[in-house]
Amino acid sequence: MEPFSIPLETIYMYGLIIAGILTVLYVLFADVFHFNGTGDGGLHFLNPVLIFAFVTILSASGYLFERISSLHYLLILGISAVAAFIVVTLLNVFVLVPLSSAEESLVYKESDLQGRVGTVITSIPADGYGEVMIESTSGRIAKPAVSFDGDQIPNGTSVLVVQVKEGVLQVTVHHQLESYI
Repeated sequence: MEPFSIPLETIYMYGLIIAGILTVLYVLFADVFHFNGTGDGGLHFLNPVLIFAFVTILSASGYLFERISSLHYLLILGISAVAAFIVVTLLNVFVLVPLSSAEESLVYKESDLQGRVGTVITSIPADGYGEVMIESTSGRIAKPAVSFDGDQIPNGTSVLVVQVKEGVLQVTVHHQLESYI
């Protein structure tokens, strides 16, 4: 069959080339336009990466089947669509969903450190700099620190981050509340 007097192989090839170019452009420029999919809604399958991958795989498998088999064009379209759906589903479940949830877990802002409890790993003199280690779920963060109260804080002391100024933690000794339970 030749819709618009163009062979189906050519249509599949055009689809493959156009979808491939759009995929590369999207990967390169998605962060520039701050496109973050469908937000918190339930339509995550409309992610442009999935749509472009579906069209690319559909076009590639359709082109190959048209070239190497003598199957009916509707059967080729159906087989290509099923194959593309399976591959895109696997891509979404095993690659995109884990990447989207892992991306945010390793990032922290300095303002997030305010109110956290850490341990002094290099003693903090009354008028100088030391170093504090803060434990988190994504690892350990070692930051330079000064005493908020102007007191000397020895190595191994538990400290509370009061504020962060220019990348330096201002800390005070952390006192645990006693519990009479």
